[in-house]
Amino acid sequence: MKRQINRGFTLVEILIVVVILGILAAIVVPQFTTAADDARVGNMDTQVSTIQNQIELFRAKTGAYPTMAELQQAPTLPGTNPDGHFGVLVDANYLKDSPANPFYGGLTEPYDVGPDATTAWTWTAATNTLSYNTN
Repeated sequence: MKRQINRGFTLVEILIVVVILGILAAIVVPQFTTAADDARVGNMDTQVSTIQNQIELFRAKTGAYPTMAELQQAPTLPGTNPDGHFGVLVDANYLKDSPANPFYGGLTEPYDVGPDATTAWTWTAATNTLSYNTN
């Protein structure tokens, strides 16, 4: 008589593998959950630096910083966001289009009201600096 040997994994072996994979996932996944926010922050730091440089270039060429009204107007150039802002910088070709804040679903409007949870961008006229809000 020939004895048949069953080959395969037992239920206990499979459960052990699943538990090990679950532990590894619990360790690794939290490290990647903040990656999207970290990327947004890096993007925003770059955008603010670029916009601030263009505002300084605008001041160097015109002799004055853009006013709040000029920053809040929509661009008029064809192919730009008609619902956007920073119109004076876009129309004068300092920016390609209205910059969007991804923390605010792409909102583009700047405000001179200081840091506020409802504004995407903050333009501080006293210091002529631009910043973004994340909450």
